[in-house]
Amino acid sequence: MDEEIKALEKHKTWELVDLPDNKEVVGLKWVYKTKYRSDGSIQKYKARLVAMEYMQRECIDFEETFAPVARFDTIRTVLALAAHNK
Repeated sequence: MDEEIKALEKHKTWELVDLPDNKEVVGLKWVYKTKYRSDGSIQKYKARLVAMEYMQRECIDFEETFAPVARFDTIRTVLALAAHNK
């Protein structure tokens, strides 16, 4: 969890602001996952801070993404395809 918080702060992913009078706070929760190697041994533990989906309302903020993540491999592949296709 400490690593996730440090990464959020380092990349300036969010900023603390005052809550507008007509809005509700969107709750957060920690999601934990254990990553395994192909031999079954533990590679690492992961923790992500995500918005609780039940706080979102359809037609208002249902389609908003609160934790966008892109893998470096994906970005590199898209850039390679763009360069290849000019």
